[in-house]
Amino acid sequence: MPKYTSPPDPNGFRLKVWEIVRQIPAGCVATYGQIAALVSQQEGMSPQGSLAFGARWVGGALASCPSDVPWQRVVNAQGKISLSGVHKIKQFELLEAEGIVFDHRERIDLKRFRWVASEHER
Repeated sequence: MPKYTSPPDPNGFRLKVWEIVRQIPAGCVATYGQIAALVSQQEGMSPQGSLAFGARWVGGALASCPSDVPWQRVVNAQGKISLSGVHKIKQFELLEAEGIVFDHRERIDLKRFRWVASEHER
């Protein structure tokens, strides 16, 4: 499988990610992979390639998102914050302020807090 450092259409991918993340309501989270799966398959890539690199690309899109995108509502597949340092603390505080609960291992119960996108929200 080729190594893709960015999606074939980086700007279009970022815009779609931001559009989807804006739909996540307060008090809910989604995973990077979940967001990647909601973004349409990237032109010129196999479905496997899009899934393999998509979560990483979502992280990149959120690193440069506008202020109206609730980036804090996206976590890793384990329900944990992937950031470190002050960024991790900020994300933790923002999520707790929305009512998200972390366990003693700093994990979010995805069965309880995961956002489920409906067809009309995509």
